[in-house]
Amino acid sequence: MLLPRFASSICFLFLTGALSQSQTSAIPAPDTASAAKRAISLAEEGNCNQALPALEKTTHVADPDLRRRVGLAGVRCSMTAGRTDVVLHFLQSLAHDFPHDPEVLYTEIHAYSDLSTQASQMLAASAPNSPQAHELLAESFEAQGKWDDAEKQYREILTQNSSQPGIHFKLGRLLLSKPNPPANAAEEAKHEFEQELAIDPSNAGAEYVLGELARQNQSWDEAVAHFSKAAKLDPQFSEAFLGLGTSLIAMKRYPDAVPPLETAVKLEPRNPDAHYQLATALTRAGRKDDGQKEFAIHQKLIGTQGGAVEKAPAAGPPPDGQK
Repeated sequence: MLLPRFASSICFLFLTGALSQSQTSAIPAPDTASAAKRAISLAEEGNCNQALPALEKTTHVADPDLRRRVGLAGVRCSMTAGRTDVVLHFLQSLAHDFPHDPEVLYTEIHAYSDLSTQASQMLAASAPNSPQAHELLAESFEAQGKWDDAEKQYREILTQNSSQPGIHFKLGRLLLSKPNPPANAAEEAKHEFEQELAIDPSNAGAEYVLGELARQNQSWDEAVAHFSKAAKLDPQFSEAFLGLGTSLIAMKRYPDAVPPLETAVKLEPRNPDAHYQLATALTRAGRKDDGQKEFAIHQKLIGTQGGAVEKAPAAGPPPDGQK
């Protein structure tokens, strides 16, 4: 008779233990709302050093409005305290929870701008002669339209290291961007892009610009080769597919032009030129009905965007050189 009593005692202890555990788990977690409100008050009073630890712990408070206030106060306080790592933590939380909130977006813009300025100042102070410092300065000059100053900085980088990735590409792009460029600017730029590809064969942008330069010279085989490589390197590069398609049209290879132009339209459905070129290729390839559908889309987009409406491509082949 002892065994049943012993078993019943175990059963009783198990049940009471389970009940105790159930009651314990049913106890609500400590409310972080009051802690969040206190932290926000401290932040608003300028006591950021005291507020930050509490703000960090309450970024996941249940109330959305309170969570938003915690994030905004956290960004302000961590920026004031110079805590870059903490700033990013609050920015990521806000971006995740409130991606379209105007005040959150405004705060993000200023925070990232300030962080960028701080980082650039640190770079200039700690490594003023580094390639990165020269590149940052060159980009700043470009943004201001100071083309010669920017070119000087890029060439200084190449003097230090002629194989620095990305610099030949940026220099070539700058040479083409200058207002009133010299007659040999395109040839110089082409050389820079070729140099870039010798360093980094995966640079789709360099392949694309070389394709554009070839297309402008009506060197169609060369253009097709470069555009094809750019599209292969970056399957999301809609302009590369468009350039490839238009070059094939110029070569009267209309059926070959259709697939890349269909890809261009798929990648950038609101580009009227892509639809127009596809309409042209389809019509010249004998698919007149499909071509008219694409041209109707082109007309609609042009009308919506306020441009001039081009005439539909004729069924026959275009004159030599026409796209």
